[in-house]
Amino acid sequence: MPIIVELGYDPVWFGILFAVSMQVSYISPPFGPAAFYLKSVAPTDITLTDIFRSMVPFIVIQIAVLGLLLYFPAILTWLL
Repeated sequence: MPIIVELGYDPVWFGILFAVSMQVSYISPPFGPAAFYLKSVAPTDITLTDIFRSMVPFIVIQIAVLGLLLYFPAILTWLL
């Protein structure tokens, strides 16, 4: 955090950006541990490919949110 503060960024803004980007990495291929958790409880006729394909809209939404938060930081810090 000292580096973030020294560079002039808001630590709350950076922390939320970091959390959202980690959320994207949690469901996106090639690793996406959430997909493997879903595969373990899904019926046998649902493949891992089906699960990854079904996650694409959520990945796109999260990346769009990340872009909004990057370009409009006031969204995050309007209460501060």
